[in-house]
Amino acid sequence: MTGALLLVRLLLSATFALAGITKLADPAGTRKSIVDFGAPAFLALPLALLLPWVELACAVALIPAASAWWGAAGTLALLLLFIAGVGISLVRGRRPDCHCFGQLYSSPIGWRTLARNAVFSGMAVLILSQGRKNSAVSYVDWLGAMSRFDAAVLAFTLVIAILAAFGIWSLFHLLRQNGRLLLRLEAVEAKLGITAPAPAAPGLPVDSPAPSFSLARLDGAMVTLEELREGGNALLLLFVEPGCSACDALMPEVAQWQQEYADRLSVAPIGRGGVEPNRAKALQYHLRNVVLQSDRETAKAYRADATPSAVLVRDGRIASPVAAGADAIRALVASATLPAPLKKGEPAPALQLPDLDGENVNLRDLRGHRTLILFWNPSCGFCGQMLEDMKGWERNSPGAAPQLLIISTGSAEANRAEGFRSPVLLDRNFQAGQLFGAEGTPAAVMLDEEGRVASEVGVGAPAVLALARGTRDGSVS
Repeated sequence: MTGALLLVRLLLSATFALAGITKLADPAGTRKSIVDFGAPAFLALPLALLLPWVELACAVALIPAASAWWGAAGTLALLLLFIAGVGISLVRGRRPDCHCFGQLYSSPIGWRTLARNAVFSGMAVLILSQGRKNSAVSYVDWLGAMSRFDAAVLAFTLVIAILAAFGIWSLFHLLRQNGRLLLRLEAVEAKLGITAPAPAAPGLPVDSPAPSFSLARLDGAMVTLEELREGGNALLLLFVEPGCSACDALMPEVAQWQQEYADRLSVAPIGRGGVEPNRAKALQYHLRNVVLQSDRETAKAYRADATPSAVLVRDGRIASPVAAGADAIRALVASATLPAPLKKGEPAPALQLPDLDGENVNLRDLRGHRTLILFWNPSCGFCGQMLEDMKGWERNSPGAAPQLLIISTGSAEANRAEGFRSPVLLDRNFQAGQLFGAEGTPAAVMLDEEGRVASEVGVGAPAVLALARGTRDGSVS
């Protein structure tokens, strides 16, 4: 118990010494943190001067045997004040930076901050619970009672701990310095108009010739790239592997695509391995057009490194980057099978999209009133520039104004943060935008009382706001 008690005192002393020293090194940050926690501004300066010295006094008092109990009492009092301040701020919904260790470490408070202070409080209570006599264990007496071997092990452990702490401290400051250098470099590049090149899209360049191939069907007959394009349709080459669970999970959807989109898209699964296992899988999932590569020569030719992955081919040329993973493949199929954009007078499509609570809404049901559909993206800078104007129109629109429906990409949380009062539907693949002919965000289109397209697509903030206010029909000049 003696060793544990001494270790607890040492840890508390080191923690409060570090907290006090780092606060002294950053008095401005300490004052700001005190104000952020709700203290009156006129008390910020004296508290910022007093607090680090009190922490240092507690740290020093914890070391000598004669003052250890009083040091633990002062430490516990400070920790209870910290817990009260953090708890009140969290209850009020505020999360200021704790500034616990000055510029060395500062982050918004949370329940983890409370938990950390509670652990330190428990350590102080442990010291106090031993009483003034038992808690006043001397480090000198304890070390004197140790054997030479134990003392050597302790010394070695302390050296390793100090070196590790120094290494972590050096790495932290090196990362901070590199971060500052990167920010300055970005500022210089922005001032000079230098932009970093966008990362290359996976796969072959779009519009480059699609590599030809001749692969074996399950019946042994050979088939070429050109022969897989039935009736001139776009062709989806789907690369799969034996033993790939993600590939197997996608197979029922692949069979559905082959049947549902037969007039628009040909889907050719390209596997490898023996004929019989692939024939059994094709029969199990009712797949067509399954062909086999000897190893991965065709996948390598199309630079499809992962499975499952897919690439779209139109007119013998690459029509998309490689889509890797089930979600990316689904999005590629959805964009490749969209019908032509709607024209004025055509009804809204029977497309179901989830709202922010996960409930599906069918666009075909938008009837009985005029509806302004706003295509949105929370991460779009142009959307952000017109957000307040759009919300102002939403709050103060006249009685004859259309109802607003936002169809947005992004997460539910990001869209809730935008603060719209009107319904928001999520369309992560921008299918609705493509169906209505919107090529980007922000954009908008008007539906009449019968749910038919009543305007051209208005693109950009001026056209969207003019369409909302009824000062133009949404056509782009």
